[in-house]
Amino acid sequence: MFSIHRKEIVSIFVFLFFSVCVFSQSHRGNYNFLDFQQKPYYFGITLGYNSSNFRIFHSSEFILNDSISSAESVTGPGFNLGIVSNLKVGQYFDFRFLPTLSFAERNIRYSSPSDSRPPYNRKIESVLVEMPFHIRYKSAPYNDMRLFIVAGIKYSFDVASDSRTRQADELVKIAPTDFAFEYGAGVQFFFPYFIFSPEFKVSHGISNILIFNEELEQSTVIQKILSRTFTISLHFEG
Repeated sequence: MFSIHRKEIVSIFVFLFFSVCVFSQSHRGNYNFLDFQQKPYYFGITLGYNSSNFRIFHSSEFILNDSISSAESVTGPGFNLGIVSNLKVGQYFDFRFLPTLSFAERNIRYSSPSDSRPPYNRKIESVLVEMPFHIRYKSAPYNDMRLFIVAGIKYSFDVASDSRTRQADELVKIAPTDFAFEYGAGVQFFFPYFIFSPEFKVSHGISNILIFNEELEQSTVIQKILSRTFTISLHFEG
């Protein structure tokens, strides 16, 4: 399973809980919601923070190897900027397309059995063009607010990938393209001129993004690499 810091999860739920409480106390009725309910579609922008890493599967060569004792992923920070396109499908469902530019940092840390050799980091800095397609289910509105869950798939392409450069021949290479399954939850707050929607989302890569190199020791000890991302987004729609 994707290792997500417990403090981040707790802080998200605390933030959403207090946001709901404060908003519910200051608004009575669904006055703003009724205005947006008449729109079959709307657009917006999204800003986000992401925390990305890899899920690494060791190969049989890892057990036989005597120069690498571990190959583990180190989580790195990043941020997202994108566009929201929302199409209503009935009263409680939406189809959403959110083309996003995502800046992410991920690391693979190799350790040696000998204490005399320091750990070696393979840093992967990515600029990802992401194409997520989501289905969103929303609750009934209450005081210009409603909860929702979201799930879907995402295609991403790393425009800053070094997988094709000769300078990276001595490094573990990561494929520039990836497919992932995503799910998350959030809250919609209806204001007179826009909808504010804080959302958290987990992304699980479903394709092996390791470009295997049989001549590179750091590559032969790994069988498969899957991407993992945790994202906190703020959507402004209307």
